[in-house]
Amino acid sequence: MKNCKMAILGAGSIAKTMARTVEKMSGVRMYAVASRSIERAQAFAKEFGIEKAYGSYEDLVKDPDVELVYIATPHSHHYEQAKLCLQYGKHVLCEKAFTANAKQAEEILQLAEEKRLLLTEAIWTRFLPMSAKINEIIESGTIGRPTLLTANLGYAIDQVPRMKDPALAGGALLDLGVYPINFASMIFGDQVEKVVSTAQLTERGVDAQNSITLCYPQGRMAVLHSTMLSLSDRQGVVNGTDGYLIADNINNCERIRVYNQDREEVASYDRPAQITGYEYEVEAAVRAIQNGEIECPQMPHKETLRIMRLMDSLRQEWGVTFPFE
Repeated sequence: MKNCKMAILGAGSIAKTMARTVEKMSGVRMYAVASRSIERAQAFAKEFGIEKAYGSYEDLVKDPDVELVYIATPHSHHYEQAKLCLQYGKHVLCEKAFTANAKQAEEILQLAEEKRLLLTEAIWTRFLPMSAKINEIIESGTIGRPTLLTANLGYAIDQVPRMKDPALAGGALLDLGVYPINFASMIFGDQVEKVVSTAQLTERGVDAQNSITLCYPQGRMAVLHSTMLSLSDRQGVVNGTDGYLIADNINNCERIRVYNQDREEVASYDRPAQITGYEYEVEAAVRAIQNGEIECPQMPHKETLRIMRLMDSLRQEWGVTFPFE
């Protein structure tokens, strides 16, 4: 089977992680990169042995050999860039947060459906084997019926310019909070009955940190936190009637520990060897393209859209709006 020719739109740190990942994969090769600066694109291409470098995103999408584009820019730009890629017949793997708001997400998802092109959100935790392992443990009944879930993600990154900039869709929610929300969704599903939340805003009006409680049928509850002001332990904990499990690092789960009713550890599962963890979303995207599918089962369009709508409602409650909205 031929290698899928992949391109990266953007040349920042997350783009470098993806390039390092694809270097070591089979079935796909990094063929092109684009940046707003041709010099930066050329330096990136040289560093990773990439064939083509472009100084504009338009030039990249006009290349007929590009099959799949990974969008690695700030989420404020995802909508226009995904739209551009789709209009030129390219499949798209778009970094999270998928877009800045649900209206943008609806439009590009509809365009992907019309053009029968793959468009999937690159929220890597959805594709990681450890995420499936957590559900396998829960379904086994080891911890009984899960009733309460907690998850957090925090980094001291409030000095990063894009995090504070409303014009770049800044704030903790879209950059960090999306992970605890997805952690809860992967375990408790999509039937959210009630949402209670609060946030502390920066001087420029984006959320610096937030607390979100999601209530589900059968009395289940998820309590979630994200912050750009400080480090957190990044743990996800699922509490059941007969025990509980702890996922170390919900952002790329390193280990799952399972405890019984006496709070004794009864099982432990380590993360399997990986390149960076990004390989799973790429494999899923390439497989979907080969099968003629326009979405990946790990993160279907309806789930991307539902979570974007949830984050819209949270921002509305907090009074957080972006200037382009």
